Parts: sequence; C-alpha cells; structure tokens
Amino acid sequence: MSGEGTGSSRSGPARLAVLASGSGTNLQALLDRFGDDGDPSGMVAAVIASSERAGALERARRSGVPGHVLDAVDAGTDSERIGALLDACRADLVVLAGYLRMVPATVVRAYRGRMVNVHPALLPGFGGQGMYGQRVHRAVLEAGVRVTGVTVHFVDEHYDRGPIIAQWPVPVLEADDPETLAARVLRVEHRVLPEVVSALARGVVRLEDGRCRWTRPWFVSERFIGGGDGPAE
Repeated sequence: MSGEGTGSSRSGPARLAVLASGSGTNLQALLDRFGDDGDPSGMVAAVIASSERAGALERARRSGVPGHVLDAVDAGTDSERIGALLDACRADLVVLAGYLRMVPATVVRAYRGRMVNVHPALLPGFGGQGMYGQRVHRAVLEAGVRVTGVTVHFVDEHYDRGPIIAQWPVPVLEADDPETLAARVLRVEHRVLPEVVSALARGVVRLEDGRCRWTRPWFVSERFIGGGDGPAE
C-alpha cells in the first residue's frame, strides 16, 4: 500500500511499526492501548530502535514484540534497512515515538499519509532540526510563552513540518523548569498519540491533497472531555 491515506479497508487490526530512540514511554502508551483486550483497531507489530541502548527495546521484549536495532549511520543504508524492516513486519502504519533520526526520503514517500510523529510543543513553533527533548522545553521557557503543548503530525521530508493532525495545549507555569514542564507535556503525549493512531487506523483521519482531513472532531470521545494540562478521563 502506498500513497496518501490509510488502509481503512483492511481486515483486522492495523500493524504498527514504532521507531524510537530513547526510553520508550510513548511506545509503552501504544503497547498499553493496543495490547491484548485493548483497542482492536491496531497492534504493535515491531519496534525499531536507533541504538541497542534504547530502553524501548526492553519494553518491546517484555511485551513480546520483535525489536530491531538500526545501527547504520549512512543515509542510503538507513533507507534500505528501514524499508526492509517495515516490509518484513508488514507495517500498515509507522509511528515515530521519540525517534531522533531523519527518516530517509524514500521511506517517507513510501509511507506518506501512514507515518506520524509526536512532538512536545505546538508546531510550527519550537520545532525543526535539533529541537527535541529538553531543548524544546528550555526554548519554550526562554521565549516566555504561557502555553505549550503536544503536536501529532504526518511525516514529510523535513523536520517537524508535515501536516498537523492534532494538538493539545499544556499550560506553562510560573515555577516550571525544563524537567517539570517536560513531565507535564509527556503525560499529554501518552494520551494524544494513541488516540490519533487509533483514529488513523480506523480511517477517521487521513491525508488528502497534502492536508489532514477528519471525518469528525478528533477530541469528541469520553476520554477527551476536559482541559487543564491535558485530556481528562
């Protein structure tokens, strides 16, 4: 399957390939959402890590999900290796969950409309190459803005510039430092990312003509009634 859109006509759950570079807390949120007796729209079929030290691999192992290490640094090799791994796991959707490498353009094109990334700020602000983790939250605090948040977007050939799928605001408090702000934003990431992936797997949202199209407001569900520092139960 290639081109824009999703495989909403598939039979069975969407097979998710998750790319990660760090401890894998967003991966864990996906494993919890789409695990046994969970959301039937998807299943985590494979985890691809950029380092053998990534904690995401241990989370995958504990959940019985195949884990792979992408240890190549050459962009061309990366492209071949990622493409082969995604083909091998028969990925329907690709989720970047704290993945710090640029995905090769050939892979982005092959999965256009089926590859998403979560970013710990409200894009288009505080994004781009080198803007990840504590760097984002430090920049938010230095800018003096009063609201930050979470963005999930389709991946294109540029860092953090693909069409935005969903966002959720998070307040910046007077006493915040990068660590406390990061923790508050991360809690919202763990809620928003699985919800968007589920919507994509069910065909509720898709990429059409380079823009995100929803068949209904993405936040209309019992899980997303509320505000404050994140979606409420």
